Amino acid sequence: MGFKMGIVGLPNVGKSTLFNALTRTAAAQAANFPFCTIEPNVGEVAVPDPRLEKLAEIAGSKQIIPTRMTFVDIAGLVKGASKGEGLGNQFLATIREVDAVAHVLRCYEDADVTHVEGRIDPVADAETIETELMIADMESIERRLAGLQRKIKGGDKEAADQERLLKAAMVALEAGRPARTVKVADEDRRAWSLLQLLTAKPVLYVCNVDESAAASGNAFSDRVAEMAAREGAASVVISARIEEEIAQLPSAEATEFLEAMGLHEAGLDRLIRAGHDLLGLQTYFTVGPKEARAWTISKGTPAPQAAGVIHGDFERGFIRAETIAYDDYIAGNGEAGAKEAGRFRIEGKTYVVQDGDVLHFLFNA
Repeated sequence: MGFKMGIVGLPNVGKSTLFNALTRTAAAQAANFPFCTIEPNVGEVAVPDPRLEKLAEIAGSKQIIPTRMTFVDIAGLVKGASKGEGLGNQFLATIREVDAVAHVLRCYEDADVTHVEGRIDPVADAETIETELMIADMESIERRLAGLQRKIKGGDKEAADQERLLKAAMVALEAGRPARTVKVADEDRRAWSLLQLLTAKPVLYVCNVDESAAASGNAFSDRVAEMAAREGAASVVISARIEEEIAQLPSAEATEFLEAMGLHEAGLDRLIRAGHDLLGLQTYFTVGPKEARAWTISKGTPAPQAAGVIHGDFERGFIRAETIAYDDYIAGNGEAGAKEAGRFRIEGKTYVVQDGDVLHFLFNA
């Protein structure tokens, strides 16, 4: 299980430059004019996890298979997108298909790069995008509420639940708050997610700064961090230009380049970590001589469902999970050492998989 993150923002904020860097491709055209990305570009990247390489080294694995993350570069939204301005309908439809939204915000001055609003104000840019998504949600809710009335009169409980959730979202939107601020009961979470409201998507603010501010941010990114804190959202500071340069370098040279810039890691790593936290994801591992592999699951996933990520038969015929915590696997220098230290466990159907678990599933075919 990976996840899909949509990269959105006003034109000319660095979305496509960041996408190019993240996916190490030139699939998205980065140019200094609006709508240079007409069709959504989709790219997959391996999720870097140094734990996987250590496990593979100990186990002598011939192949390393990381989990993957999908980025969708969505063309620049503009004021009026909810009414179809700037190819708005197409872009809004694409946002509905992603798991989370990364708002790329321009946090740098550059007279050579135009801004669609003629000023540099990342907080105002974020509000412009949020407003368009909120308007689109309100119009969608109004249409759906009208369409549910006949079913509700006929006693359809599912329709009644949809109406209740849609009205709760509308109350928040009419108060100027996105749908993600609505408190949803656990039993309603699945129905809530099926509503596919644009402003219910988790949001990560990506502050695109110039090279000099890549390590510590600047006054613009500080304002975004304050806004994110008020909203209970997250933010990361990235220089898209630096990331694009790093993407073209061999691994060793990239490390030297980062150190010279005062950076401890690439922006991709920070972005993926923030994305995982945003969606409540974690990783477990399967390790053997053939391959060492990472698998992404939601936090709180029981062992049978975690096994199902590998293959449906594993979940249906689940018997038990042979389990070693990552730190115990490393300390024991492998499975045998972990067993000798008493750190090898047999877990059943109720076991909740933890981040970093090294697992081997037994199942009935």
